[in-house]
Amino acid sequence: MSVALPTSIQLRSVAEQCGLSLTDEDAASFRSLMKSSIGAYNLIAAMPDELPLVKYPRTPGYRPSAEENPRNAWYRKTKIQGATSGKLKGKTVALKDNILLAGVPMMNGSATLEGYVPEFDATIVTRMLDAGAEIVGKTHCESFCLSGGSHTNATGAVHNPHRMGYSAGGSSSGSGVVVALGEVDMAIGGDQGGSIRMPSSFCGTYGMKPTWGLVPYTGIMPIEIFIDHTGPMTATVADNALLLEVIAGDDGYDSRIKAPKFDEYTKALGAGIKGMKIGILKEGFEQPGAEATVNECVREAAKRFADLGASVETVSIPMHLLGAAIWTPIGTEGLTQTLMFGDGYGISRGDLYPTSLMDFHRGWRRQADSLSKTNKLFLLLGAYINNTFGSRFYGKALNISRRLAAAYDRALGTYDLLLMPTTPMKATPLPPADASTEDYFTRATEMFTNTAPFDITHHPAMSLPCGMVDGLPVGLMLVGRHFEETTIYRAAHAFEQIGDWKKM
Repeated sequence: MSVALPTSIQLRSVAEQCGLSLTDEDAASFRSLMKSSIGAYNLIAAMPDELPLVKYPRTPGYRPSAEENPRNAWYRKTKIQGATSGKLKGKTVALKDNILLAGVPMMNGSATLEGYVPEFDATIVTRMLDAGAEIVGKTHCESFCLSGGSHTNATGAVHNPHRMGYSAGGSSSGSGVVVALGEVDMAIGGDQGGSIRMPSSFCGTYGMKPTWGLVPYTGIMPIEIFIDHTGPMTATVADNALLLEVIAGDDGYDSRIKAPKFDEYTKALGAGIKGMKIGILKEGFEQPGAEATVNECVREAAKRFADLGASVETVSIPMHLLGAAIWTPIGTEGLTQTLMFGDGYGISRGDLYPTSLMDFHRGWRRQADSLSKTNKLFLLLGAYINNTFGSRFYGKALNISRRLAAAYDRALGTYDLLLMPTTPMKATPLPPADASTEDYFTRATEMFTNTAPFDITHHPAMSLPCGMVDGLPVGLMLVGRHFEETTIYRAAHAFEQIGDWKKM
């Protein structure tokens, strides 16, 4: 595409948008002075882009039928075979559908993006394929990943693997389902407010949100830079540790990565937890909407860590109850400026930019009425706040998040891990088609109060299944010090070895 010099009418329209008053002489001068800059833009337009090569052959795959996909967990099925050897040889992997997979369509849960086909692979995709993995498809996620429920995808709801008609959790809804059903060995999810851990809790899988900046987010459609995380969702702790081992580490693109400390996480397996100190977070059991049966299930599970040799006691961090509120300006205004008005990627960081995605996503403005209700609410609120107050609340909330992080760090100075329910409730019924906007939104946001705080403080946090209530899984969350995922894996693996979590 080329850039044309603005007409006098276009220039006056832009001036009005910027609050400028131009005389005819001003307009003529500025328009003339723009010519050399427009030339630079057209020079860039004529040059080839600088994108990584696509290393492994693939086809676009196909969209599975309802008969093949009864829970609506899959968006596309394909088959991309990686290297002939490596740590993931023999493992099948599914990708959340906000991850760029070259040549395979991507819609990120939204009708406005349907039809887009990426040109290059996300860093983690290349790393998995280099390690011998076979990528078998893309899983449905919530509309632009803006829901903790599984009812906002433009193609319809994703159903819980244990009970049709119930939420699978979001936004990595399809990833949780296909792992729980055994259709893949591993899946990748994304987590900005709990979107790996919430579906893991509802589906009964192991979901790790790594420390912010441990795993490159390059080639993954963001929500907001400060809270974007990606990580593994698996049926076993060993597979989870193995997948993180493959995808962690700097890639030279992602500015979120500053000084990552990564490990051979599989070495933590079998190490035991004798002498470990675990703090049961009091406030984690006091969230709005908390179900007594879920709390009791998690408390009983906590006793099992003591049986394994850990010291387990209650700790109080009152500020934890404010974590979701502190998250709100960061998540809301960040997604409005980056995901929506930033054309799906934003600017002002040294990154690998998928310009074809940015071009395609601009089209949401012509189809805004087809956005999900969660998209519409966050967009309206974020735009209103920015128009009225600018970015001050985003900035202040981010500043305050450091105080919250310090509160967790003080506790983690005494305890190796913090323990609480992942979600205050088990999976909830999917809202009916005629649900009110209020009910629709409640079902999208009611479960993130324990998970969201750790997206803004960047601590690693993992959900592990710890029992069943009324035939639905219950998730227990372990939170560790920054870059100490190994400690979480030690505890999670020891707990897993006790026996079948479904019978606890």
